[in-house]
Amino acid sequence: MRTLFLFAALTLALTAGSCCGEPKTELFNGRDLTGWVCVTDPESGADVRETFSVRDGSIRIAGHPFGYMRTEEAYGDYRLHVEWRWVGEATNSGIFQRVQAGDRLWPEAVECQLQAGRAGDLLGLGGAAIDGAEQSGRISIKRRAGGDCERPAGEWNRAEIVCVGGYMAVYINGELQNECTGLRCRGHIALQSEGGPVEFRNIWLTAPRLRTGI
Repeated sequence: MRTLFLFAALTLALTAGSCCGEPKTELFNGRDLTGWVCVTDPESGADVRETFSVRDGSIRIAGHPFGYMRTEEAYGDYRLHVEWRWVGEATNSGIFQRVQAGDRLWPEAVECQLQAGRAGDLLGLGGAAIDGAEQSGRISIKRRAGGDCERPAGEWNRAEIVCVGGYMAVYINGELQNECTGLRCRGHIALQSEGGPVEFRNIWLTAPRLRTGI
């Protein structure tokens, strides 16, 4: 009962936060990558400036080599808004939550999967715990519960990710796709390079508008 109440409260908080113009913490200024740290496979020899760049007010991530760009700051409770679209073919990327320090190629983090056809799956990376997930090799996976709501390649999608303590809820294009518990309570946020070209824009945080003891 407590869990159901918490889920309902978070859903209400997300809806309310989307329409009342509360203060935002902008994570991307639309001009450059100030405030972000870029990490790629050191064996690739690639120039991170070719993997992560800004074009026409959006972040462009090449997809190769594997890596991610993370916020300089670590964050606790928040509602994260991110928009993304595929450049050409719809392939694979992700949004990492609760990224722990160390800048490992496979950091401890929980990934909101953006892979085409699987947006909203949750992946535990680097030993990150997700209650109720299935183990698959080096990662754990909690499949999305909602149906397909992704838009075609070239069109913008929207992810809303609520993190409160050890709880996370993921909405894709306004539809609840997944939720989990067991997370760390603080960490960095990151955008993944994997699969192929993808663009991100309108990246900000607002308060989750929930008071809870978890």
